[in-house]
Amino acid sequence: MTTSPDRRRSGADPGRQARTAGPGRPNRRDRHGRGLRGRLVPATVPLARTKAEIFDDLVLDTVEGLERQYAKELAGVEFAVEDVPPDLNVYDSDVLEDGEVPLARLLPGRPGRQELPPRIVLYRRPLEFRAMDREDLADLVHDVIIEQVANLLGMDPDELS
Repeated sequence: MTTSPDRRRSGADPGRQARTAGPGRPNRRDRHGRGLRGRLVPATVPLARTKAEIFDDLVLDTVEGLERQYAKELAGVEFAVEDVPPDLNVYDSDVLEDGEVPLARLLPGRPGRQELPPRIVLYRRPLEFRAMDREDLADLVHDVIIEQVANLLGMDPDELS
């Protein structure tokens, strides 16, 4: 079979039809023609959870345990997680630090006209950096939350543990 020079230059192949993008289809695929990849791990497998989700679960476990024992005292307290602490030159006494790095912060709240509830903020990345494994991280998160709640309630941290 011979092909004409015009056919080779145009790249047209009569046996192949050009793909057109339909509704909901992207115009281009990746260079191997497979399109976008789906999830690599099923959602039911623990590996599918991100570090942030795992950290949030550790915080929730500790907070739920404390709320069962001290429901009345912790009724209006908010717990939050931020990735990194804000960039400040000097931290107040309401910040729990390890050296110069803040691990958590207690915002006591303001009663009055613009009432703000007390808030405990944990900084995920500094805490993860100090832990060797997940069990160590769970212990560290527990200890930090206990210390901040004890400061809020004016108690000794050993009484809460």
